[in-house]
Amino acid sequence: MANAPTKPTTPVKNESSSASGAFATLTIPICIAVAVLIYMFILGDGSHYKGGDPENDVNPGDYFGIIHKGGVIVPIIMSYLLMVIVFSIERAIVIGKASGTGNVDVFVKKIQSFLNAGNIDAASAECDKQKGSVANVIKSGLKKYREMEAEPNLDVDQKTLAIQKDIEEATALEMPMLEQNLTIIATLVSIGTLTGLLGTVIGMIKAFGALAASGAPNQSALSNSISEALINTALGIGTSAISIVMYNLFTSKIDKLTYAIDETGFSIVQTFAASHKNSK
Repeated sequence: MANAPTKPTTPVKNESSSASGAFATLTIPICIAVAVLIYMFILGDGSHYKGGDPENDVNPGDYFGIIHKGGVIVPIIMSYLLMVIVFSIERAIVIGKASGTGNVDVFVKKIQSFLNAGNIDAASAECDKQKGSVANVIKSGLKKYREMEAEPNLDVDQKTLAIQKDIEEATALEMPMLEQNLTIIATLVSIGTLTGLLGTVIGMIKAFGALAASGAPNQSALSNSISEALINTALGIGTSAISIVMYNLFTSKIDKLTYAIDETGFSIVQTFAASHKNSK
């Protein structure tokens, strides 16, 4: 008895994966460089300080100067924030393309209606209109559906299994493209806060060290030093909060696409099994 073919009809997305990896490799150092330049030439500009000297106190209410006083940890956290923004935009574009040109829920309902009517050609044509990852997987399953109809050496159960495997393998090829670079955003969730706390601890050590060296307590100077140190925590928490929101947003979108694929794939398999159950 012949074995069910398992070769998927969807091509491997090597080019997309390579492009996404190259994007990440270039983006990280660029974000770090941009953050350092902003810290040095925009936040550290003399106009934010009394007398135009960054060694002096910050002008009242000048937040750029206040952030600059946070110290050398500030550009590191700023680079994290830039990475979150850039990778979020990149993921939004990729996931948007993966969703296709129309509403995914409407597309799934159309495919199911065509399957119920036995109109496989119309369902395949709808995939061509929709495009995107969901449509690619479904079209792969429909193509295998046609192949199995013309396959004389397998029984219905084997043909059904072949269609199911093809859909699963096509899904496995599409999903990594959607999830790529999400690990970077997830990592920034943790290190954003931790780096901010590190900057605060370093600032507090310097503040109390200067206080001990002066010999006379200066409440105003101590308050300013503590305020400057806490800038790092504020930036770190803010960066982590944005990272959490974006990560959860993208994972929910990917879950929605995965559910749409699973739902439609199940319909394809069930339709084939029901329409060919008497042809064993």
